[in-house]
Amino acid sequence: MKQKLSLLLIILLIACGKDSPKPPEAAVLIFPQKNSECITGISLNNTSSQVEFRWLAAKYADTYQLKFTNVLTNSSVTSAPTEALSVRVPLLKGVPYQWTITTQNNETQEIAISEAWYFYNAGTETTFPPFPAQINEPLSGASVARDLNNEVTLGWTGADVDNDIATYDVYLDTVANPQLLLASTSISITEIPASVAADTIYYWRVVTTDREGNSSDSGTYSFRVIR
Repeated sequence: MKQKLSLLLIILLIACGKDSPKPPEAAVLIFPQKNSECITGISLNNTSSQVEFRWLAAKYADTYQLKFTNVLTNSSVTSAPTEALSVRVPLLKGVPYQWTITTQNNETQEIAISEAWYFYNAGTETTFPPFPAQINEPLSGASVARDLNNEVTLGWTGADVDNDIATYDVYLDTVANPQLLLASTSISITEIPASVAADTIYYWRVVTTDREGNSSDSGTYSFRVIR
């Protein structure tokens, strides 16, 4: 009986001492570079070229999935999981794209998603619209509290291949398609205060315009003011 108890105790100790699977870390993106024009694609025809996406190995990651989005149509494609650190795909020429890498571990359901990078796949363009502004705060769906002035801070990041952004137009409203202009700022200002009411959901977006008159829309984001 004592031998059985001892054996059971040993088994329990071994089971308890086994390390739990570690969730994968996010991959670090390499190429196409952030906010750049990709000129190294292999031309396939007049409208498309093959582009190679590359990233660094991530800790505790068994497989990687590439997701790329056509910014003009907001249509996305997700590749099959791969153990490789690069994927080649055909892309339309002269089109802005956003891309991310999702890392997965075979022993856990947890995943990690990399930063989202924008780039233009080279075409015949000589001038480029700005990339859509990336919303930093509040994140979409977030619940936020007002400061002592009954305000919240709206923050974003802008980028342009031509580096000629002129203005940011910030729209804020309580309707899902905000058309009320809150502020028009210069390139040096990417954070502004906004007066808001408690217990209210707000919708906001940023339209970026460059000196050539080209523009892009961040898309609409929302946040709830809790007090």
